[in-house]
Amino acid sequence: MSKVTGYSRAQIALHWGILLLLGVSYLSSDKMKAAWGAIHEGRDAFGTTAAAHVWIGVAILVLALVRVAIRVRRGAPDLPEGGHPVANLIAKLTHLGLYGLLLLIPVSGLMAWFGGVDAAGEVHEVMFNLGIALVILHVVGALYHQLVLKDGLMDRMKRAG
Repeated sequence: MSKVTGYSRAQIALHWGILLLLGVSYLSSDKMKAAWGAIHEGRDAFGTTAAAHVWIGVAILVLALVRVAIRVRRGAPDLPEGGHPVANLIAKLTHLGLYGLLLLIPVSGLMAWFGGVDAAGEVHEVMFNLGIALVILHVVGALYHQLVLKDGLMDRMKRAG
């Protein structure tokens, strides 16, 4: 297999599409939390926003599985040459964490909502907050490459290579 020099169109579309879905999921999380509380009080609270939150979570899970499959099959470009070993390790661990959370957050949400597992709901919320922290770290790293190192790393997520 030849060395991968950039991400495919599918990988780029999945990256930005999942980010958009995560944003909508975040915006609907308060309503979902209220629905979860109402259900525990014996009230029916499965409105449009809660339904959207659940189905967006399902979509994120499916798209994340596709994304992982493509990455396993196709690979990903190497980090730019000359990077600091610690920074490279942080980048790799951040990506691994993001991929893991993209799979585990929806699974825990589904276990909570459809399985009635309260602990899964708590884990779901904690993992989502951890995911936000990793997304911020990911963005800071990308901006560091773009604005300080000026190594073109972000170009890989703008156009297929």
